[in-house]
Amino acid sequence: ATPFLSSFCFCHLHIARAALLTGRLPIRNGFYTTNAHARNAYTPQEIVGGIPDSEQLLPELLKKAGYVSKIVGKWHLGHRPQFHPLKHGFDEWFGSPNCHFGPYDNKARPNIPVYRDWEMVGRYYEEFPINLKTGEANLTQIYLQEALDFIKRQARHHPFFLYWAVDATHAPVYASKPFLGTSQRGRYGDAVREIDDSIGKILELLQDLHVADNTFVFFTSDNGAALISAPEQGGSNGPFLCGKQTTFEGGMREPALAWWPGHVTAGQVSHQLGSIMDLFTTSLALAGLTPPSDRAIDGLNLLPTLLQGRLMDRPIFYYRGDTLMAATLGQHKAHFWTWTNSWENFRQGIDFCPGQNVSGVTTHNLEDHTKLPLIFHLGRDPGERFPLSFASAEYQEALSRITSVVQQHQEALVPAQPQLNVCNWAVMNWAPPGCEKLGKCLTPPESIPKKCLWSH
Repeated sequence: ATPFLSSFCFCHLHIARAALLTGRLPIRNGFYTTNAHARNAYTPQEIVGGIPDSEQLLPELLKKAGYVSKIVGKWHLGHRPQFHPLKHGFDEWFGSPNCHFGPYDNKARPNIPVYRDWEMVGRYYEEFPINLKTGEANLTQIYLQEALDFIKRQARHHPFFLYWAVDATHAPVYASKPFLGTSQRGRYGDAVREIDDSIGKILELLQDLHVADNTFVFFTSDNGAALISAPEQGGSNGPFLCGKQTTFEGGMREPALAWWPGHVTAGQVSHQLGSIMDLFTTSLALAGLTPPSDRAIDGLNLLPTLLQGRLMDRPIFYYRGDTLMAATLGQHKAHFWTWTNSWENFRQGIDFCPGQNVSGVTTHNLEDHTKLPLIFHLGRDPGERFPLSFASAEYQEALSRITSVVQQHQEALVPAQPQLNVCNWAVMNWAPPGCEKLGKCLTPPESIPKKCLWSH
C-alpha cells in the first residue's frame, strides 16, 4: 500500500521552508536576498515577494498520488494573496503567514493574522493571545488539535501529508499554562516539553487508528538554535560554533528523528549527511513518485539510509543570499567566506556567537577565503576552531575534492530572481481576506517600494 505521509517540522527560518517544500536551494527557488550581504533572509510583513509560481511544491506533486495535504502553523513563504499555501498545493491551512512577532500598534503596523484555509480568523495577540510577560499561550494546543482532527478525518480514506510547522520555540517563546514553569530550562524548555508532548499525542493517535506502520514521520528543526535569544528563549548548539543566521555548524546542524514502525529500526543512529531538502525527494519516493525532471533538485532520497543503513557521499552547500559561504563534503567543511554579523550590529548587542570568538573565523567583516579556503575536519573538530594547515597533505587533498564539486555546482547553477529584495509597507497584513467579517480591516499606507534592509 502507498504509505501515508506525515512530516513534522518546527521552528523559524523560512529559507529552509522553501528548500523543504521545493527540494531546491534557495538560490534556485528565489527565496533569498542580495541586500546587505544577505544579513537576513526572512519574510517580514512588508516583504513584497514570496514563493514563485514556477516552483513545484511537495503537496502539488503529491496530489498526483491522491494525497490530501494540510499545513498547520507558520507558512512564511509570502503573505500576499498569490502566495497563499492553498494556491501552492495544500488543501487545508490553519496558521499564520508570518511569525508571532509583536504585539504591534495597529495604527502603524498590524498584528499578524491567523488563517483557516482562505480567510483570517483573527490576529496574534488579539483573538490568539500570547502573554509576553508570562509566556502563556494556547497556540501549540490549538495546532495540536488541528493536526489530530486532520489525521482522524483522512487516515481511513486518503493518503495524507501533514506539515506541522509550530513556532513555540521562536522568540517570543510561549507555552500553555500546564507546561509553564515545568522545565529546568526556563520558558524555552517549557515550549519544547509541550511540543514533545504534542508529538507523543500525534504518534499515539496514529497507533490508535492502526495506521502507524503505514505512516512515515520525520521531526527536525530548520536551523540551529538562535543563541541571540538564549538561554531563556533559545536553545543550545552544544559543541558547535555560533548559531542561527550563520553558516557555521551551530547555525546549520540540527537533530532529526525518523519514525516508521516496522520499517525504520528503532534506536539506530545514522551518520549520513542530510539536508532538509532531502525530505522533498524522500517523500516523493515514499509516494511512488519521481522528482520533476525539468529542473535541478538538490534533495536526495534518504530511504536507502533510513531503511538499509546505507551511507551516501554528497556535498552540502551553504549560502547567504547569492554568496556560497561554505561547502561540506564527507568530514571536511571549507569556508570560502566568513562573517557572523557587522561590527555595527555586534556593538548594538546582536551576537550570534555569544562567548565564542575564533580568531579569523567568527569575523565581523565579510572575509574572502576563496583562494585559500579555511578547511575543518568536522569529525575531529566539530566546533570549527582549528583550521587545517594550508601546507598539510590533508588540506591539499580535501581542497582538491571540494574545489571540483563546487566548480561543477557553480557551472550548472542558474540563480532565480531574488524574491526578498523589495519591501513596501502597503503590502503588510492590513486587510487580509475575511477581515470584513471580523471588523479587522485596516487602511494601508501609500505604496512606496524600497530596498529591504531589515534587522531580525
